[in-house]
Amino acid sequence: MYTGLLLSLSVAWILLPLLVDGYDERYDRIYEPLSVKFRTSDPSKLEANATVGHMGRKGRAFMGKMLVKVDMDDTLMVEATSYRSNDGHDYTILPYHIPKQGYKSFAESFYKDIIYKELKQCSNIPEPKKAYPWPKGTYIFDNCVPTGDGWPKPLSPGYYKINFNISGQVEADLSVIVVLRNMNGGLF
Repeated sequence: MYTGLLLSLSVAWILLPLLVDGYDERYDRIYEPLSVKFRTSDPSKLEANATVGHMGRKGRAFMGKMLVKVDMDDTLMVEATSYRSNDGHDYTILPYHIPKQGYKSFAESFYKDIIYKELKQCSNIPEPKKAYPWPKGTYIFDNCVPTGDGWPKPLSPGYYKINFNISGQVEADLSVIVVLRNMNGGLF
């Protein structure tokens, strides 16, 4: 369950630079997370909780805990899709995605090149050379604020949703919704 959370949060960081309030002067955007939902088919294998929390005046960030109770190997498949909406209701699919692939391929590419760089400062996730097979254990995400390295830029203001799916020895889904605003706070 926690492995699913890690993978899901990782995909969210890869696909959209919208996970926390933040400002990137190169693109004049404000990122604000709105919600995060996690579901697992078997909490005895993978367990997680994730929230969007306030960091005082610094805005919002992702926080969570993931407990991995199974071996994460290539019997686990990973995939993700992303969507955009003008109003937060009618979403259209975007070209930013992670095609369905085994966990080893995911760990050797997306995890190594983007996810670890984004989450190492706010979590106890393993270094890329120790990410496959994924070690069992408890992983903490504390006020994770992504840097934006490796994300598609610039994204237009609007609502963004990321759906991350894990299948195999356990089924898990993570859904994240974030709003991207102009510096004046508007959506357009």
